[in-house]
Amino acid sequence: MKYLVRDKIFAIGDDYWIEDEEGRHAFLVDGKALRLRDTLELKDPDGHVLITLRQKMFSLRDAMTIERDERPLAIVRRKRLSLLRNHYRVTLVEGTELDVSGRILDREFTVEYEGELLAHISRQWFHVRETYAVNVVREDADAALLVAVAVCVIRMAERERED
Repeated sequence: MKYLVRDKIFAIGDDYWIEDEEGRHAFLVDGKALRLRDTLELKDPDGHVLITLRQKMFSLRDAMTIERDERPLAIVRRKRLSLLRNHYRVTLVEGTELDVSGRILDREFTVEYEGELLAHISRQWFHVRETYAVNVVREDADAALLVAVAVCVIRMAERERED
């Protein structure tokens, strides 16, 4: 299933819809303004919070936490000792690790688990510059989590570029 993301605005406090292949609203990314740390909520079309993304405070390396039901689900960090600058690791609370690598700022990257492709993020399917797709490859994969991972690593890479 492909999810269409228009990321022309990524400022805190701005909200935007992520649509499915049929153009229906699938997720709302709700940026929370006036917070001490970067916070985004991924909501379903009815407004229920599915996932919360938070900038990790007091971390030696830039990191963001992914929470579900107000409990930690995963931590996203840029991978240390990687030859690729755009390589991130998502560590889920039960110990599972997802690898995210590719050209993050160009919106051309993959999310894998033990070498198996879970999602492919790409602009190649669109002619509009500010649009990319999160193609969730496995039907049994957690689409909300994979969309959140894509949004999270893009946000982290953009923040790193600004610094």
